Formats: sequence, structure tokens, C-alpha cells
Amino acid sequence: MARVLFDHIAIGLPRIIDAAPFLSGALGGIPLAGAPSAVFRWGVWRYEGGGMIEALEPRGDDGFLHRFLAQRGPGLHHVTFKVPSTRAACGRARDAGLNPVGFDDSDPRWIEAFLHPKEALGIVVQLAESHGDDGGPGDPPPGVPGAPPPVTVLGLRMRAHSRERADRQWIGILQGVAEDTARREVTYRWPGSPMRLVVELDPRGDEGPLALEVASARPLALPAGPHPVLGVTFTRRGAA
Repeated sequence: MARVLFDHIAIGLPRIIDAAPFLSGALGGIPLAGAPSAVFRWGVWRYEGGGMIEALEPRGDDGFLHRFLAQRGPGLHHVTFKVPSTRAACGRARDAGLNPVGFDDSDPRWIEAFLHPKEALGIVVQLAESHGDDGGPGDPPPGVPGAPPPVTVLGLRMRAHSRERADRQWIGILQGVAEDTARREVTYRWPGSPMRLVVELDPRGDEGPLALEVASARPLALPAGPHPVLGVTFTRRGAA
């Protein structure tokens, strides 16, 4: 039976090559795949256990990534979920009171739509229905000679105002499985996916991503606060 999978985490920045010293050189990411698109280029690194981080850079004179970087600077851009049917996922979103945007079925191999961060707990959510050959590795992002063993990318830590709001999105629309892992904290998992989301429940703070969480058996130096190039906070946690 086909099911929803948490596929990857995407970061936007001016140049993919500038992500390599940290995503590969520090975290040990293995270059997996990449390609140019109309107004952006993408590249993916793979980590221990199957977690993936994607980097996006703008191309051309204008596009969504140009606007994102102009308004916010480098940072976490979206999370991607592979879904059995993009239309069905959009239907669940509409039933929950959300308005999916950017539906595109022009390529039958990759049918996508998005949930807007203003409605989707402060983060862009890509709903992607994938069929057939994805074209192979294409033009993978750069690696770093002598890179260390890859860490495990556990997933994202986020904040939501209430359990009801978090469950509506991550269970009702995206069909995750929830477990209470700490006081006012819920972990959402997708069977078969290497990554998960940990959501802190706090009605006072801004909703959205807080940190990208990794685990490592080797020493790992992480910057305090947002990474100076990637604009994302990375934190180390025990494997879970």
C-alpha cells in the first residue's frame, strides 16, 4: 500500500557550492543528485540512514528563490513529502481549511503542489507525486575530498501553537503517526521514512522551524545559532 514519506529538507542560499564545506565537509553528506530547473538549481546530499538535505540556488533574473533570498536571506526553504496522489493530498488540505498553491502536473513523472507557510505552521510544504525514472543523478552537488563519515539527519524541530493545529497538518493532511515524547512536545513519524518532525507546543512563540537535528557517533562542531552561510540552526541530539 502506497503511503506518505518524509523525503527531504531543503535550504535556499545564493550558491550551492558554498553549502559543500558544511553539508559535506563537516556533516559528511554524500553527493546524490542535482539538476538545473527553470529559475533555480538543486543539489542533494544523502546521510547515514537515508536522510537527505537539498540545497537550492537561484538561476536567471527572477523567481521564487530570488524573492526568498531578498526577503529573508539564506535559510530553510521547505520540506518535501512524497505522496501517493498530489490531488488527494490537496483535497485533504482543502478539507482542513488550507489552500494549496502551485499545483503542477505538466510533467507526469513529478506532480507537485505546495502548502503556504502562512497556513502551514510557518513552513513551505511540498507535496510531490513521483512516477518512474527521475533521470538519474544528473549533476550532483560538490563533495569535499576526505570528508568524514556522514552523520544521521534526524529531521526538524518545529514550534506550533497547539496540538490541534499540529495534528491537523502532520496527521490529517500528511498522514503521519504521532507520539508524545516530552511535556508539550510531539514527534511525528512516517513509517519507512528516515526522518521525523519534533513539534514543541507553545501558544506564545512564532510557529515554524527551530532547528535541523542531527546525530553523530563522532565529534561534531556545530555553530551556535544559525549557520553563517546556510542560515539554519543545526543541533545535535541522541538518535531517536
